[in-house]
Amino acid sequence: MQVYLDNSATTPVDNGVREAMEPFWQEHFGNPSSPHHLGVEAENALSQCRRFLAQSFGVKPSELFFTSGGTEANNLAILGFGRNQRTPAHIITTSIEHPSVLHPIANLAADYGWQVTKLDVDQQGLIDLDDFAQAIRPETRFISIMLVNNEIGAVQDFSQISNIITAKSQLFNNKIIFHADACQALGVIPINILKHKIDLLSLSGHKIFGPKGTGLLYCSEQVKLKPLVFGGGQENGMRSGTENLPGIIGFTKACQLALQNNNLAMLTKLRERLVSKLKLIPKCYINSTKDCAPHIVNVRFSGIKAEVLIHFLEQKGVYVSMGAACSSKRPSVSHVLQAIGLTKEEAASSIRISLSTKLSDTDIDYAAEVIKTAVDEIRTIYG
Repeated sequence: MQVYLDNSATTPVDNGVREAMEPFWQEHFGNPSSPHHLGVEAENALSQCRRFLAQSFGVKPSELFFTSGGTEANNLAILGFGRNQRTPAHIITTSIEHPSVLHPIANLAADYGWQVTKLDVDQQGLIDLDDFAQAIRPETRFISIMLVNNEIGAVQDFSQISNIITAKSQLFNNKIIFHADACQALGVIPINILKHKIDLLSLSGHKIFGPKGTGLLYCSEQVKLKPLVFGGGQENGMRSGTENLPGIIGFTKACQLALQNNNLAMLTKLRERLVSKLKLIPKCYINSTKDCAPHIVNVRFSGIKAEVLIHFLEQKGVYVSMGAACSSKRPSVSHVLQAIGLTKEEAASSIRISLSTKLSDTDIDYAAEVIKTAVDEIRTIYG
């Protein structure tokens, strides 16, 4: 039996997504920039995808730009804005952002002179709203905060964050750009771009049963970005290069499926079932809180190295991870887990279990039993 519990790293392509993509590999293969009927056909399909997504998120089609994934979307949002400013200013972010946010911000600080404030979080992974309000100053121009954390599932209060940004913008008579990394939220936590006055928002396709190498950046028409890639001027000059039409078709279909299902209720039920069984294991500690996004459970077992446990589990067909897939192969300890107060030893004992709606109660029960058996076995071997 195989139970895949690493869905925050990536997901398999849904059959409906694969079927939607299939005609665009060989039958409708035209370049959207070509003037003949194959090109026009491709351009029409591309426009339909953009219109559908715009309607789904309540924004304008001209405000959506297809990318190669969440990492590119984050980089384009941060560097595209920062490098487009005549003078460096002040950026606010958090200590638990994804590297594709933290590294571009570090680049703006090191190479362009931007000042950076990195907000601490509490044990739940949440920022202190008073600290956040106090961190905003007259020269603050950009704020980047992820909606759902990719390692512990912490959900930031975007309603309050948005209200604070609006109030400070009015106080200082200065537009503050609000960027949201929502790659782990799509299909689980509601995304309301207009209500929360989000200026830039990043999404990824392979987190929602879409194809890898696909993503989306929402950019408000009020925000001007400097492109990172130059060439033929595709995506209204924002992102040059022939569009990945099959991928865009797949991304759009994946979004449609993710948004039309009640994933929150099902994932919550699966999480509760899993956590109740994990808590029966001696010296088990749940790092994620009850109020986190339901598809991410970060857990540690005292005295057991996560890397050892992961390999024991995979031998029984249960697949989990140590955290962010982009950095889990590196020896460094999770900056997210340390930010919520875990010691290096505790962080090194933590695994991330990420659920999906493809799982059944039987899958959860099997995985929980395998984890219990593996923990017992490792403790017996290593004392």
